[in-house]
Amino acid sequence: MAADQTDVMRIALVQEASGLDPETNRARLDALTPDDTDLVVWPEAFARDFGEAGSDVSAFAEPVTGAFATEVARVAGARRTTLVAGQFETSHDPGRPFNTLVVRGPENASYRKIHLYDSFGYRESDRLVAGDPAPVVVTVAGWAVGVMTCYDLRFPEMTRLLVDAGAEVVVVPAAWVAGERKVDHWRTLLRARAIENTVFVVAAGQPGPRYSGHSMAVDPLGDVLVEAGDGPEVVRAELRRDVLDEARRTNPSLRNRRL
Repeated sequence: MAADQTDVMRIALVQEASGLDPETNRARLDALTPDDTDLVVWPEAFARDFGEAGSDVSAFAEPVTGAFATEVARVAGARRTTLVAGQFETSHDPGRPFNTLVVRGPENASYRKIHLYDSFGYRESDRLVAGDPAPVVVTVAGWAVGVMTCYDLRFPEMTRLLVDAGAEVVVVPAAWVAGERKVDHWRTLLRARAIENTVFVVAAGQPGPRYSGHSMAVDPLGDVLVEAGDGPEVVRAELRRDVLDEARRTNPSLRNRRL
């Protein structure tokens, strides 16, 4: 990978289920991260799955300098890429961690999920603490990449916050629970966030049967570049800067806003 490459970003979406054994999950980071990429996106909570609905996950929380984030950084360095993956992070509340994405590569960052999944019969806020509503945008291969997590996708202001902070690509790791209409919601919302913000949206979800799968990369005019199925899979795509520039010329909605 050329560190200064800016015209094309090569991405991979790893649609893999996390298990209940953190050590096994860490080992799969190395086994499944492909070569020849600029950005590799793993799902939400890959360090350790949520377990049964409503489970106490505090025993599996780590700092962002812990074993999981350290292995993410090691694999990113070995592959000369940037990795994004989810973990539970220790917080000020011993019984409720943060739901955190770690970004490791040439530039490092962490993002604590803002919108907790108190919806569709779930109460994520009973077990987790929400992060502060501040955008996290990093540079990857010369591109501005914003990050958010799963349920954040249902809040259009979240993507707009990232775009206003300069994001050209929005990354969405998820554990999108399966159910009636859920894949349709997922596909619709990913395309809508891309179209209304004229950005690339790349999303890696955990697979079925518990989760919805269908990891996707969508271009700034809403065209789906690649989409996984329901099961475990690694899919790849190229994001082209000329496509982004042309989309923003064709649909200058960011410039046409009246606030």
